[in-house]
Amino acid sequence: MSNYHVSAAFTFPRFLNTLGLIGITFVLAFAFVWQFAYNELPCPLCLLQRVAFMLVGIGFLLNARFGSSPMHYGITILSAIGGAIASGRQTLLHIAPGDPGFGSPFLGMHFYTWALVLFVVIIAYCAVMLMLDRTMNGTVVTTPPNGVVRLIMWLFVLMIIGNLASTFLECGLGACPDNPTEYLMLK
Repeated sequence: MSNYHVSAAFTFPRFLNTLGLIGITFVLAFAFVWQFAYNELPCPLCLLQRVAFMLVGIGFLLNARFGSSPMHYGITILSAIGGAIASGRQTLLHIAPGDPGFGSPFLGMHFYTWALVLFVVIIAYCAVMLMLDRTMNGTVVTTPPNGVVRLIMWLFVLMIIGNLASTFLECGLGACPDNPTEYLMLK
């Protein structure tokens, strides 16, 4: 495998991975805002799904920053599989007739069901990109991303920090409660 350098600031795979990073940042922000707007604290499985989305975002961020790499797509796929397992488990926990589910639904489905759909879409996207992305043959992108891409990266990092701080306030240093009703660190 040869290492050759690409100096283009814009490549189509970088654009697609930046769109993926925007999507993940939006998902994390939406869940974060919903948490405060509706006073619905995330359960432990919800928090695992958020961590999986963060790790998926890190894979997209690495691709957007350093160029497409099978390793970066691998991080994204493995993270999405972990998230699909957590969201699938939560979906199956609430699939019985008459079960109201956990949290308020959005557009007819609960967040964990939306998360399962998104994780499956992410896995399919990465599989297609691994087949189609021709810039991965040892390519090292030497041109840093433009200002817009860097802004998106920083927004993603801020969402990670916000979610981690919120999780600490909710759970402290111990295990998170199964059905959280208040922030343990703010009692």
